[in-house]
Amino acid sequence: MRVVVRVKPGSSKGPLVESNEEGLVVFVREKAIDGAANDGVIKLLAEHFGVPKSRVRVVRGHTARIKQVQIDD
Repeated sequence: MRVVVRVKPGSSKGPLVESNEEGLVVFVREKAIDGAANDGVIKLLAEHFGVPKSRVRVVRGHTARIKQVQIDD
């Protein structure tokens, strides 16, 4: 399945996944430096959906706050 997420990097509120009318909002503590926030998003979404990290990957928006993420069952 593909999910559109809005990422809030460097958040003291995280790690947290919230749902709103536009989709998922992912709060991660990692800063958006050298892909650290993307790694945090992958780890958090894997925990949220109960799948291994290897089943989660960012498809679009590697450098943007709005990302498309592929989650394989």
